[in-house]
Amino acid sequence: MPWLKLFHITAVIVWCGALLYLPTAIGALASARPVAAPARQGLPRFVFTLVATPAALLAIGSGTLIFALHGPLALWLLAKLATVGLLVLGHGACGLLVLRAERQAHGGPQAWTQGFCAVVGSTSLLWLGAIAWLVLAKPF
Repeated sequence: MPWLKLFHITAVIVWCGALLYLPTAIGALASARPVAAPARQGLPRFVFTLVATPAALLAIGSGTLIFALHGPLALWLLAKLATVGLLVLGHGACGLLVLRAERQAHGGPQAWTQGFCAVVGSTSLLWLGAIAWLVLAKPF
């Protein structure tokens, strides 16, 4: 069980790091579009598809396995799972940001991208803090 928990925590750290990186990187690319190198424009898709999504699947799968092996359903766990659901929505929003950044690289409009990046990044940070508090404090 300790190895499974370590695996879960590692996957969560990678997933959360990617969710905090993506809005920041896409917002920076949107503001510096004329001088952004084409190689940097493909980095958000790479991080989303080959880092964030596999880490999310591993984190959710290993967390489910820990619950199946470890046991009791508590109220704090239900609250944590609901908050993880919100984090999954943030993951989907990062995917939308990646698509938006790719459209902008081909001359699409970029008016709201930086604001949306700020909203996605800050709400992801809020959900991550709530999850950490629920796991560590187990308030109910």
